[in-house]
This record gives sequence, C-alpha cells and structure tokens, in this order.
Amino acid sequence: MNTRPKPSCVVFAKDVAALAHFYREVVDMAVVHADADHTVLDQEGFQLVVHGIPPAIAAQIEITRPPYVREDTPIKLCLPVARIADARSKAAQLGGQVQPPSAEWQARGFRACDGHDPEGNVFQVRESLG
Repeated sequence: MNTRPKPSCVVFAKDVAALAHFYREVVDMAVVHADADHTVLDQEGFQLVVHGIPPAIAAQIEITRPPYVREDTPIKLCLPVARIADARSKAAQLGGQVQPPSAEWQARGFRACDGHDPEGNVFQVRESLG
C-alpha cells in the first residue's frame, strides 16, 4: 500500500476562487478542500493547489484582460483532459485560452496543446490518442 502523499503542484493566484474554478472546469478536477487562502483540486492521483498570494503583494499585481502570458517561467503544468476541444471552449469562456488546433502536436500516445489561464500562467492540456 502506498502511503506517500499524492504528487501535486502549487499555482499562486491573485484570485483563488476564479483560478480554482478555471482549472476545475477546464481540466475536470474535483475540489477536495477550499478555504479563503487556497483550494485543492484532485484528478486521479494528482493534486493542484491554487494558493492565494499574500494581500500586500497581490495589491501590487495587475492582471490585464487578456492577461499578460508569462511564457518565461521554467515550469509548465501538463494536465490530462478527455478532449482538447472541450478544454479549449471552456478556457475561452473562463478568461483563459488553449491555442487553436493548428498548434496541437502529438507524441508518445497523446495529443497536446499549450494555453494560459486567466492570470497568465502557461499550461498544457493532453488527450490520449488511444
């Protein structure tokens, strides 16, 4: 029996509720914990923690519409979805974006496409080819 904690990633957010809602809908994750400071989302052995930026720091951050996409970060989330097309549609409705079908590519049994969330964090969605 595996007693180790689930693999997870923390994404810091100016608006915890909005960003958690975005990932819950786009990637079809379940909320396992939520409070004013953070929300924990879960999907089959992986947890995404959306953690609030301290208010004094958050007050100095401006989220533009559309957001400035922070492509220069050294880490990118890669998240499984049932269908990239569905993730693309939901992302657009919720203030983010998954790039168009022309930007999709395939490798190792999956199709992938990059996107960004409403706060400009880059992520990738992957659907199975099998």
